[in-house]
Amino acid sequence: MTFGGLPTRWEPDGTSRGTAIVAPGRAYPPSMPLLELARRALLQHGFAVQQIWWDSTTRGDEDPGTWVRRHVADAYADEQRRAGGADRVLLVGKSLGTRAAAYAAERGLDAIWFTPLLTEPEEADAIAANAGRQLLVGGLRDQLWDADVARRLAEGGCDVCEVADADHAMATPDAVRTAEIQLEVARAVGAFLAAL
Repeated sequence: MTFGGLPTRWEPDGTSRGTAIVAPGRAYPPSMPLLELARRALLQHGFAVQQIWWDSTTRGDEDPGTWVRRHVADAYADEQRRAGGADRVLLVGKSLGTRAAAYAAERGLDAIWFTPLLTEPEEADAIAANAGRQLLVGGLRDQLWDADVARRLAEGGCDVCEVADADHAMATPDAVRTAEIQLEVARAVGAFLAAL
């Protein structure tokens, strides 16, 4: 599978532990740093990776949650057909893609949420309702991250990687510090996947 000539699916070396479906952000495609780090970590830990590529400007007036859900549901159905319903599915979302949290909760899917929209109660409630293992990654300089909500979700069982000086891209104006943040996130993702 390709999107604009780019591959959208990767298989791990050896036996697969399942498939990760990657739902990107509004203007943060799967090739951007957080999702590329996640792709590499997922492959390293034995997961196939299926990326969703979208043009969020085509959403029109459709509710963002409904629009994301439709894309994720289609990818999930494709994976279930591919594996005969036996494959373990993990969801990975960035910002807009984290609107798949309710879909994940309905199925008890493990998930990694990069910069989830914790200032929106329905998103936080969906994460809280999920019986699957979840990793939340966010920064205190992100206006869509709520540290109190993150703490409550951690108390409810979510793993949380919170970086004091990171913005919505998990970055800062300083290139070296941004690279350090990416390393911290990569370690958190690796530890989460190793513990699944």
